[in-house]
Amino acid sequence: MSKRKRKRLSRDRGEVSITREAEYIIGKAQEGDSRVVKFGSIVLFSTQTGDAWMLDPEDHVALCLARDGLKQKYTIVDTATNFQIQWNAEYEIEGGMFKVKTSGGSSRAIFGYPTNEIIRASKV
Repeated sequence: MSKRKRKRLSRDRGEVSITREAEYIIGKAQEGDSRVVKFGSIVLFSTQTGDAWMLDPEDHVALCLARDGLKQKYTIVDTATNFQIQWNAEYEIEGGMFKVKTSGGSSRAIFGYPTNEIIRASKV
């Protein structure tokens, strides 16, 4: 799935950074703090169990940033005018279940994520 997507930033570059947002949500996951953050069209969330994800609701692609409090390897290129994310999974939400399929072909269904908040943040 190694899909890269380039996004334009619409805010003053001194104020925003997708990389900083990723680090922030990873930190929240490591603290066991459940949060949902919207960054343009991107949604980031953390869970009380230490997971953190970045989602592109438009294309239903996902990037795992942390799992059980452990930061995962990921690629984000953040420049002065845009950013690229190397997505490594596809996702969907069905009721209270977050379903993810990785580029390697493995699938899993996860219960307990803040799916209602993710859906609200995903709406334009």
